[in-house]
Amino acid sequence: MRSHSYDDVLSGPRKRKIPEVPAEPGLVVEDPASGFCGAVVKIEYGNAVLEDGKGRRRVFPLGPAAFLLEGKPVTLVPVRKAAAPVKQVSASGSVKVQGLQARVARDSRIWVEGKHDAELVERVWGHDLRVEGVVVEPLDGVDVLAGKIAEFGTGPGRRLGVLVDHLVKGSKESRLVAQVRDEQVLVTGHPYVDIWQAVKPAAVGIRAWPEIPRGTEWKVGICEALGWGETYEGWQRVLAAVSSFRDLETPVISAVERLIDFVTEPSE
Repeated sequence: MRSHSYDDVLSGPRKRKIPEVPAEPGLVVEDPASGFCGAVVKIEYGNAVLEDGKGRRRVFPLGPAAFLLEGKPVTLVPVRKAAAPVKQVSASGSVKVQGLQARVARDSRIWVEGKHDAELVERVWGHDLRVEGVVVEPLDGVDVLAGKIAEFGTGPGRRLGVLVDHLVKGSKESRLVAQVRDEQVLVTGHPYVDIWQAVKPAAVGIRAWPEIPRGTEWKVGICEALGWGETYEGWQRVLAAVSSFRDLETPVISAVERLIDFVTEPSE
């Protein structure tokens, strides 16, 4: 006589697991209760819409083992939609190009007044500039602008975009820029004394940029007023505070965007 273990007696007959099948459009299944056989048209409101070979459609509720697939019971489940890829955005707000290989540098250039200006532009627009193949170079002051333009030699496909600090009516910078009359050169600017001031005060943790008296070098005065130490230490604070275009004032954002558009326009 065959003996049974205690576990076998209590467990009883095992239930067969009914497979779940995604209700892909075109999947042919049968409703066992009515015998209606058809292809899945769609799933809506918890029901499956089936269409048979004669074009007749019927609606059946979804449920466990509610349909037969090749004669075997299955549970139809809605098809899971693939999650839409998340678009990564660069610091400038543009869509980031994945797997970017920097484009060969264009003949056109963007010039800025100094090293700090170049580093700030790179921090926010660096991705865009590599996509477009645009090089940013410091001028070491706008006083040398006219001579540098002549030395550069502009022409079709060889444009210059220039970003100037403190470009306001009556300023020295505005007088120097007024001397530039070259269709292949676009000069834009912002009203701030220095590129530091184009960073929003809240980004660097201050209420406002201090007023610096005439005769005092602006960066030196700022560092003294805020207790930031040497100017290189102050600049480290400012640059570290910028993570995207949102940390910059609108005039400088508009100015840089115009320059990028100008130097990347197709040549006529």
